[in-house]
Amino acid sequence: MKKIGIMTTGGDCSGLNTAIQRIMTGARLRGWDVYGILDGTDGLCVNPPAVIKLDDMLLPIENARLAGSFLHNGRATALNFETAAETGRTESFNKQLRKSLRALQFDALILIGGNGSLSLAWANREIYRDLQLICIPKTIDMDIPLTDRTIGFDTAVQQLTTFCDQLMLTARSHHRWFVVQSMGRDCGMLALHAGVAAGASAILIPEIKFDINKLVEHIKKSNSDYGIIIVSEGITLRGHSGRPADMISRKLTAAGIVNRTAFPEHTQRAGDTTATDRILATRFADCALNAIDNGETYVMTVLECDSVHTIPLAEFVSSGDCVSDPKIPELMTSNAYVSPDNPLLNIAHNMGIYIGEQK
Repeated sequence: MKKIGIMTTGGDCSGLNTAIQRIMTGARLRGWDVYGILDGTDGLCVNPPAVIKLDDMLLPIENARLAGSFLHNGRATALNFETAAETGRTESFNKQLRKSLRALQFDALILIGGNGSLSLAWANREIYRDLQLICIPKTIDMDIPLTDRTIGFDTAVQQLTTFCDQLMLTARSHHRWFVVQSMGRDCGMLALHAGVAAGASAILIPEIKFDINKLVEHIKKSNSDYGIIIVSEGITLRGHSGRPADMISRKLTAAGIVNRTAFPEHTQRAGDTTATDRILATRFADCALNAIDNGETYVMTVLECDSVHTIPLAEFVSSGDCVSDPKIPELMTSNAYVSPDNPLLNIAHNMGIYIGEQK
């Protein structure tokens, strides 16, 4: 009988509980014992390790649709890869993780995380040398290379779109524009998708240079006196500081355009998991369990042209745009961004949406 563990790390998102529940179900049908590690790596830094045995009573299927992680994703004040690096305790931290995993005697560990978590897993793969490591990509940012979708992205797009839909009604009532700041870090995928879905008048993302004067001109020449401008949190405006939405709002106000800012913040990570994300989580869970059956390790599940399969974790690292992590300088994280040939950019342009000066 196999003994497998599940761990969620990094930021939370919708779809994590679906993945946990489906892994639990599929593993138990195989006759395996399934344990959840609480609070990510934090749960491996206590003695004994903080784990719970998973069953239908703990996570019933009707709760699998809920946002967040039933297993939690860790506390900001706890010892983790970031705080260990900041305090010079990386070596002792890694030693503790290895010790805890040996004590737990897992045959395999399924790690559900974003690009930072997956990059850390590869960089510190020695920690997992005694078990099979299977990674499942999740993030609302969609900044993980080699997979067409990540768990949580579709729900986040829906959440942000719904937020903009509601703002559009009050915008129309008061003849004003709303500058909405989306999440996404340095990747504009979330802003781009939600902006097209909501019918935004402008979408500003980090990957595409924009001219603030051209944006003002675009708004003034539009056939409307209200609308939505979506600004990704990763954009910058030369000579200005502060939150991106505030910077854009000040420029619009100076040009005589009545506007307000709006910050959906962590509601983008919330919301009942959409059917699309539930299906993706289920497919990734099945793929991860099959990978364990096949004796695979250091692999990641991916969706590619509607096919779900695994790729070596090394390919994920080498194929992305690797940059130094701001909190762990020695760590190179693998990133994906909105490609210049992304079809949504052309579609947005054809629909009269200002998306910058790439045209």
